[in-house]
Amino acid sequence: MKMFHCSVLSAVVLMLPFVGLRGADAPKDGRPAGKVVLVIHGGAGDLPGQKVPPKVDKEYRDVMEQALQAGYKALQREKGTSLDAVEAAIRVLEDSPLYNAGKGAVFTSEGRNELDASIMEGKELRAGAVAGVTIIRNPITAARTVMEKSKHVLLTGRGAELFATQQNLDIVDPCYFWTLRRWNELKEAQQKEKEAKRRKEGSAAPMRPRYFGTVGAVALDRSGNLAAGTSTGGMTNKRPGRLGDSPIIGAGTYADNDACGVSCTGHGEYFIRYAVAHDIAALVKYKGLTVQQAADELVQKKLKKAGGEGAVIVLDTKGNVAVSYNSERMFRGYITEDGKMSVIAFYEKLPK
Repeated sequence: MKMFHCSVLSAVVLMLPFVGLRGADAPKDGRPAGKVVLVIHGGAGDLPGQKVPPKVDKEYRDVMEQALQAGYKALQREKGTSLDAVEAAIRVLEDSPLYNAGKGAVFTSEGRNELDASIMEGKELRAGAVAGVTIIRNPITAARTVMEKSKHVLLTGRGAELFATQQNLDIVDPCYFWTLRRWNELKEAQQKEKEAKRRKEGSAAPMRPRYFGTVGAVALDRSGNLAAGTSTGGMTNKRPGRLGDSPIIGAGTYADNDACGVSCTGHGEYFIRYAVAHDIAALVKYKGLTVQQAADELVQKKLKKAGGEGAVIVLDTKGNVAVSYNSERMFRGYITEDGKMSVIAFYEKLPK
């Protein structure tokens, strides 16, 4: 098998568990004390817990805090919008090698990084997305540009890259996305696949991920408008050209001022089949469920029954936030309108 390889090695970043810390301003039950204006996620999964060196823990938490601060700063500008906040927060996460988006994207079975992202605003239900791109540094910015500078919603592959180039977005060599940690993850996945085939168990599809590192954000601005966005590198060892839910409006991302904003992370095929993001918004809009009730209906009931694993963050126009995940753990954070911030560690277990 021919592998794409880059001669420039990135710094090694270990995916190690977090200890269960909460932000100093968060109430004991984890719920925000005030109106939330921005909520973000950095993935969900079930990696085994173990003690984490303080330095590594700090690296992950610092990036999440930087993303929240960037989004909050965008909201505080005179004409700052929820779209600005979502884009700003996700760009920080895309620029970090720690998360499966942008710089930290996983590899396909051919050894390439294929990136997906989408963004949507809740006032007029405008949306934009890109999928399968390999040279766009910040796919979330490309997604917003598709929404604002084209007549389309979703552009893929070479067409999306050509459009981004014409719009003078930040274009990079594919080597930019190469990291040793993700390369080793691909090798490990392929080795396990070979072993499974030797045992005649078969494994044509990518092995079940232990961690979904997709990133996302939902924001509420002072005009009462919602926006949501999601960005990912997909699944390790995925087939070339495979798309998950992240670039699909209604599956991985949705925003409607009459309901809520939603960003998802998880096994994308299930999120597409169950139109998770839109279904959550529909339950809020048409059945009058709270954002937490709607999120749990999809994640804890429908997805779990179907065998789908993952998580969602949801925010409504009143600043009510909901988080729901059926994996063992989830990493997320939020900031309230008074600037108080909380980052909840990925390795905080789901309450029994």
